[in-house]
Amino acid sequence: MVSKIKRKYWPLVALTPLFVLLDQWAKVAITDRFRLGESIPIIRTYFNLTYVRNTGAAFGLLADAHPGLRIPFFLLVPAVAMVVIAFIFRRLPDKSIKVASALALVISGALGNLIDRMRLGYVVDFLDFHWHYQWHFPAFNVADVVICVGVGLLMLDLFTSHELEGGAKADASPSS
Repeated sequence: MVSKIKRKYWPLVALTPLFVLLDQWAKVAITDRFRLGESIPIIRTYFNLTYVRNTGAAFGLLADAHPGLRIPFFLLVPAVAMVVIAFIFRRLPDKSIKVASALALVISGALGNLIDRMRLGYVVDFLDFHWHYQWHFPAFNVADVVICVGVGLLMLDLFTSHELEGGAKADASPSS
């Protein structure tokens, strides 16, 4: 008899392949159509598509570190993060779809960037936001967006769960 997939795993099964494929498709589209450093304005003075190679972490951190340290570090950290998230997933109640969705997004983004690091030795970034070409936010990609949304949803859940618990405790306490 085929066992049913628990509800908490639905977001993992649905969202992870979707966002990994979207991320990889976008990166291939950029690398096929752009030369390194090439930029096309999408919203003048605010947003460009720009092909950048990121050998570092978020915002280029550790990009100048020795490759003998940097490369194993950037392969090990996502692997450890995914093991931790898998452990958290196993312990989630079956009805925790919001938290499961947020974790699936984090896994999706981590996998998307890990694929780049393993395949290319760097991460392809291309979303370039700026203010009148004077101030540039570091370029990023779909995987980075998905990770940030997942972490944001986890934080939102943490804060709303805390408020609900605090409110429930306050309502249950005897009045003075």
